[in-house]
This record gives sequence, C-alpha cells and structure tokens, in this order.
Amino acid sequence: MGGYFSGRDRWRNTGTVEGCRSLDVRELHRKGWLRPGLVLSLSWTDKGTGREVASIGVRTHPGQIVLAYNHRRTDSEQWQSIEEPVRIAWTACNYGGQRPWFNCPGIVNGVLCASRVAIIYCAGPYYLCRRCYRLAYACQGEGPADRALRGAQKIRMRLGGSPSLADWFPPKPKGMHWSTYERLCSEGELAQRRYLVRLDAWLGKFQR
Repeated sequence: MGGYFSGRDRWRNTGTVEGCRSLDVRELHRKGWLRPGLVLSLSWTDKGTGREVASIGVRTHPGQIVLAYNHRRTDSEQWQSIEEPVRIAWTACNYGGQRPWFNCPGIVNGVLCASRVAIIYCAGPYYLCRRCYRLAYACQGEGPADRALRGAQKIRMRLGGSPSLADWFPPKPKGMHWSTYERLCSEGELAQRRYLVRLDAWLGKFQR
C-alpha cells in the first residue's frame, strides 16, 4: 500500500507507554485544539527540573492534524525534520455529542494500521499507536510483589500521604466520606500485607 509512510514495517520496541512522549486526542478535544485552522506549539517538561525537554508543532485541518517536529535516534546523528499527518475520526456518544479518535498512521506488514486510538506515542521517529510500537504498560512487567506495593502506594498518595510504607497511614482527607476512607484503608492494608508476605518469602530464599 502506498502513502506517506509506505515502506515502514512494525517497529520493534521493548519499551513502555509510560516511558514515551504521547499525544492524547481527548485532551486536545477538551481544550478546543482540534478546530481546523489552528497552529499550536506543545511541549514536554522534565518533572524534576521543569526544564523543557521536547516540543512539537501542530496544525489542524478538517479531518486531520499535521505534526511537525525534529527527531534523531542518537546524539551523534543529524536532526531529521518530520511532518506527520494523522487523521481524526469521530464517533457518536451514547448521550449525544461526538468523541474523537486518532487513526494510527503506522504501516504493519505493508498495510496501513488505521486503528482508532485515543493516544499515539513517540517511541521512534513517528507518533504511532501502542501496538505498532509493541509498547507494554509498566504494570505488565511487574511481579505480584511489585503490583501489591504499587497498589498500596497508590492508595496512600490518593489520600495525600507519602508512598513510603514506613510512614503512618494518611488520615481521612477533608470532604471524603468515611465509608470511602474506610474502604481505602482496608484495600491499602490488604495490599501492604500482600507485599510484605511476598517480600518475606523472597528474603527467606537467602536465609536457607
């Protein structure tokens, strides 16, 4: 199949979606940035320093957006200027209105992917869907202990506390119903207990 991305096959990648820059069509729609005729500049910043680490230009047209940015695989390579059109599809919502989707522009075995997705990822030269880049979610590489720890930490942070299990469990946030807080306490305690049981089992292997 011919076209702008003709000749590109599925990219081999072992990364995770959390480790890639991404564009979410729902966020663009929510901010009113899918209206035709706009010229936008989007950027990503380092969470620790607040320093800008990447930027991308976006031009909006009827039925598609065009992404304009520079890319290089290594620091020793020359920058490559890329313009990537990405089509937008719309579907009706159950209670009225429409929601947008990206049509992935990747080429899989010589065939246009065109999958309807909410998010496209920059794990290589182009913004493609998760399946074209074979990206996994970070949780897919976790063991039972990792999942239990992450669950316990998530609940603690939701309650405004520290993710450290060594700290006291966070008190009920103002405005939260007691039934919700008690449920989260039970879930957090169960997740922490599961993590500690698996941690003890793992440490026991080295004490035999």
